[in-house]
Amino acid sequence: MAEFSVWAPRPQRVRLDVDGDLHEMNRSDDGWWRAELDARPDARYGYVLDQLDVQDPEVLPDPRSPRQPDGVHARSQLWQPDPSAWTDAEWPGRSIEGAVIYELHVGTFTSAGTFDAVIEKLEYLVELGVDFVELMPVNAFGGTHGWGYDGVLWYAVHEPYGGPDALVRLINACHERGLGVLIDAVFNHLGPSGNYLPRFGPYLSTGSNPWGESINIADADADEVRRYIIDCALRWMRDFHADGLRLDAVHALVDTTAIHILEELSAETDALAAQLGRPLSLIAESDLNDPRLITPRDRGGLGMTAQWDDDIHHAIHSAVSGETQGYYHDFGTLEALASTLKHGYYHAGTYSSFRHRRHGRPLDTATIPATRLLAYTLTHDQVGNRAVGDRPSQLLTFGQLAVKAALALGSPYTAMLFMGEEWGSSSPFQFFSSHPEPELARATAEGRKREFAEHGWDADEIPDPQDPQTFLRSKLNWDEVEVGDHGRLREIYRGLIMLRRNEPDLADPWLGNLRVDYDEDRRWLVMHRGSLAIACNLGSEAADVPVTGEVALAWGEPQVGAAGTLLSGHSFAVLRRTSQSR
Repeated sequence: MAEFSVWAPRPQRVRLDVDGDLHEMNRSDDGWWRAELDARPDARYGYVLDQLDVQDPEVLPDPRSPRQPDGVHARSQLWQPDPSAWTDAEWPGRSIEGAVIYELHVGTFTSAGTFDAVIEKLEYLVELGVDFVELMPVNAFGGTHGWGYDGVLWYAVHEPYGGPDALVRLINACHERGLGVLIDAVFNHLGPSGNYLPRFGPYLSTGSNPWGESINIADADADEVRRYIIDCALRWMRDFHADGLRLDAVHALVDTTAIHILEELSAETDALAAQLGRPLSLIAESDLNDPRLITPRDRGGLGMTAQWDDDIHHAIHSAVSGETQGYYHDFGTLEALASTLKHGYYHAGTYSSFRHRRHGRPLDTATIPATRLLAYTLTHDQVGNRAVGDRPSQLLTFGQLAVKAALALGSPYTAMLFMGEEWGSSSPFQFFSSHPEPELARATAEGRKREFAEHGWDADEIPDPQDPQTFLRSKLNWDEVEVGDHGRLREIYRGLIMLRRNEPDLADPWLGNLRVDYDEDRRWLVMHRGSLAIACNLGSEAADVPVTGEVALAWGEPQVGAAGTLLSGHSFAVLRRTSQSR
């Protein structure tokens, strides 16, 4: 017997369609409808809401659908993970703190764009030295390809990637190779195509955010919506063995209740981790610069394991590239870079010219380790949300890319790479979608062009998200990995990651032990990490940096003298100092 249940307080009558046969459901006082009947393990099913006198009623997918083999507008399918498919019983799990995370988009990471194709590249990632694979959203969304942030059936796995069984194979394969897996989960809004949830119940609030109507987590009848979110999060970690989640734009989760939904999720994640006997991590994306997000619950915080830190990205990118427009306006100097590296946040109760107000709150570096913040020089956002999706590798020299890597990977923070960054991939990562609805497709394309035209771009230069070529252009070109400076840069990334793993001084998570020296005019900066010094020349001219030691790794040909090290333009050196060296 199969049990079917759905929370649907809005309709007066709910019928269950199983393989084309309609069955009545019983309603309880809490708004749940239930039915129990014989059904095939892979039966197709859905729900008919009201439509009492309709001869061919519309069948809607299950809000908690385990599988959508025919897309987000079609019937759901019963699915349970096969216990015998799992081979990772010995996987002990690992915390993300201090790790190296590799963010990838399944559809563009390989030419095939599937989970199984990712498996074929796992040995490459192991050899690179990363610890975790972070998958951009894999929940079910409209169309065949897209970024995944417009999901509408959060419990189901996007079928063009291979569906749930292929995701099981990928996570198994990662664990067999010692790689953890993080899944990007979006709980702050729903996509525009296939969102039937409001017909079942009050899933949406009266508020809104930049991506649409907000989710009801604090208005009337919010309890079941909160449960919907938390159960979905736990499902990825329990049923699919994920080692944690990246939570998209949590600042858009406006919660006025006494117990914030993130605190609630943190507590339930810890309980699940105890039950499973392995660590589980929650990484929040937030632009609030609020350390309470990563403060433990028993100290009044929300208990997130870590958070993305865009200030670190902005400080590194702006100082190296010279870009100072938009939200880079307050950055660009070595003073800003040094301050951000030392304090975690640049804006910490200080004025933000981009926001035209004070922003952020100071981080208590004596109690919160740096490993609770993620440092990166690239993310899907920082490429794909540029007008033409251009990577830094399309604008900067390989030496500048190497300096950026040294600053991020040599820092005390948990590190993250974006796919292809490590070899300076020449492929853009553009914003792409495949909405099947003509009006929605047109609105998406026109909105994208209008948005950037308002910032001075020629609308004709903005790629059409609906053009299949925009998607195809964004796929990585693996043929260039070993070629020339691409291969050199990848070896630099490997070397930096190995140093992080093997040098105890680089594992020190306390910012109070980090010293940063710099010269604004000569454009050099040095991070002192115990006996190691990461010396970087961000300028185009050679600079004599007052630090010496044995060269452990370098881009360029540093010349170490008695009183300093000469670094060529756009280069770095990791120096292991002796008691006699400065």
